[in-house]
Amino acid sequence: MRHNKKFNHLGRTASHRAAMLSNMAVSLIMHKRITTTLAKAKALKKYVEPLITKSKEDTTNSRRVVFSYLQDKKAITELFTTISKAVADRPGGYTRIIKTGFRASDAAPMCFIELVDFDENMAKTAKKAKRTRRSSKKAAAPAAEAPVAEAPAEEVAETAAPAAEEAQAE
Repeated sequence: MRHNKKFNHLGRTASHRAAMLSNMAVSLIMHKRITTTLAKAKALKKYVEPLITKSKEDTTNSRRVVFSYLQDKKAITELFTTISKAVADRPGGYTRIIKTGFRASDAAPMCFIELVDFDENMAKTAKKAKRTRRSSKKAAAPAAEAPVAEAPAEEVAETAAPAAEEAQAE
């Protein structure tokens, strides 16, 4: 019976699945974004997020625990230096899965999985304040109502005349 065995086996033996997820996790940590099938990305998300949470606490024990899953010294160094600093204030949700369509050969749903804090394109759009029509009207209304200091007509004519003469000379 399969009671309480709900994770995706991905059509592989336990050792093959563990090795594949470990390799994919190392690739994700090193490259910050990888392209894969949707099923593998969902399985990888469950595999790598606890490791990232563990990396927030840089102790010998946490490094040994994460190394038992990843088996790659360079990936461990990257995880405990740059990634753990970037996600230090984030309470979870370190990865994002974005669907990209279907694979041409077998129509498998494809996607890319990336680390949220390392996507430059999304970070730029998040930093910009998204303006809606309603907020732009509120922001524009006080500026339009503010009285504009008007200069006397004689001063305007005097300042405009030299500028017009310079433009003709060029």
